[in-house]
Amino acid sequence: MTKLHTVLGLMSGTSLDGIDAAAIETDGENIIRSLGQLYVPYDEEARGLLQAALEAARNAKPSDWTSSDAWPEPVRSADLLVSEAHIEAITRFRANHNVAFTLVGFHGQTVLHQPEAGITVQIGDPQLLARVSACTVVGQFRLDDIASGGQGAPLAPLFHAARAKSQSGSLGVLNIGGVANITLVDEGGKICAFDTGPGNALLDDWVSAKTGRPYDADGALARNGRVNEMALQRLLSHVFFDRAPPKSLDRLAFDPSPVAALSPEDGAATLTAFTAAAVARGLEIVGYKPARLVVCGGGRHNLTLMEALQKRTGVFVQNCDALGWAGDALEAEAFAWLAVRHCLGLPTSVPQTTGVSRPIVGGRRYNP
Repeated sequence: MTKLHTVLGLMSGTSLDGIDAAAIETDGENIIRSLGQLYVPYDEEARGLLQAALEAARNAKPSDWTSSDAWPEPVRSADLLVSEAHIEAITRFRANHNVAFTLVGFHGQTVLHQPEAGITVQIGDPQLLARVSACTVVGQFRLDDIASGGQGAPLAPLFHAARAKSQSGSLGVLNIGGVANITLVDEGGKICAFDTGPGNALLDDWVSAKTGRPYDADGALARNGRVNEMALQRLLSHVFFDRAPPKSLDRLAFDPSPVAALSPEDGAATLTAFTAAAVARGLEIVGYKPARLVVCGGGRHNLTLMEALQKRTGVFVQNCDALGWAGDALEAEAFAWLAVRHCLGLPTSVPQTTGVSRPIVGGRRYNP
């Protein structure tokens, strides 16, 4: 009889909006049952501290990452914030859901991702989480992948492929967080995965700077603007888009200066088109179009973006909610599933997902 594990996954993405917590029951392979989700938003002060950590990380020297004691001060402050916020998320989940778990998959908060330099930094203290929650915590999923020649990202594709096994035909699972990534699954189950380009991060930063709102709700601001094609082509001229997979991105990889002189509406429209056009470019590079794109993550709530995706890719676009998937918590579920795979000695990344030299059992285990 297949043994099932109840596990909590925690995800704090590059959108910097908050923490998703999700519990699943799983065998670490094809059985995945959602047991509950919870979202804990970051307040304005926390987001400001995380933004400061990102800037400090971007300006840091490689030697600053040799130990946490050497991290720039804003990163160390954010590390404590992220740890405390995730402990609060675990506490709230337990208070709101009658789900017993002793295993946690913890992604942490990415502040720097430079795989070409062999550097990826996720803050948040998994040992502290283990001690306070009295759970075994699996964290630092990206390190071994990077050390074995991989990109360290994206890490959700094997989970996406497992979720997609109940679906017929070819599809792409497109996760639009701060950065967007796609998992292409053909009719035979063969997969290819990579970061496509910007997700919500550039657009969120633009909307925040121009309107004071944290994001473009429903894509309303972009809908009232016009895409500046010249600016869009400048954005798409980044060398990333000419590279074949495997490939992954840092949140701050793109220079938004091409839209700097645009109106709030036109800038939002152009950055929305940038996210969609980057996905289309990714499909062109791999030379494969699935029958449909199943969209998860916060970007699926942006109706203007969803329309732009269908227009620019020429592929039917579907909200993952229509499949009964937990669209806002799918990445949290993925790291819960990956934690179980770590404990079972099953691969968390393979050459087709990150370009790693061989299948890797990623993650580090932290006991209470």
